[in-house]
Amino acid sequence: MMWFVALLRAVNVGGTGKLAMSELRAICEDAGLDAVQTYIASGNVVFRSDLDEAAIKAALQDRLATGILVRTGPELAEILDANPFRQAPGNRVTVIFLDEPASPGLLDQVTGRADDEQLRIGRREIYVHYGSGIGASKLRIPAAARGTARNINTVARLAAMACG
Repeated sequence: MMWFVALLRAVNVGGTGKLAMSELRAICEDAGLDAVQTYIASGNVVFRSDLDEAAIKAALQDRLATGILVRTGPELAEILDANPFRQAPGNRVTVIFLDEPASPGLLDQVTGRADDEQLRIGRREIYVHYGSGIGASKLRIPAAARGTARNINTVARLAAMACG
């Protein structure tokens, strides 16, 4: 069995998509996932499964009315290791997870970038450093609408949970 992380979109953020983590765990167990754990109440689930990423995603999407992105534990560790903004505070670096490979052209669509904001492309991720913090940002990343974001502190915790 492989360790995986499921990242749900728009769960318990800004008063929308209310879902109790105990209910989310039960849904995941009903989908046949093993050793299910949640981390903070924003739709992060760590579990083991013999299924592949596509089958896990399909099983969860059949049960949940939200977008879901799935990564293996080792993939999450690689994403953490590839962080191009390691010197920045973890609460100022966000990873936007995408389903499809991230092409450099995605950055051409970004608007509202401040001088202290930086973006880098990963394999299926966009790394964003919000120099003055995300709350002050006017950054618009169209590709983010198809993905879901977590700050690097959360990514580190999920990678630790999924990699032992």
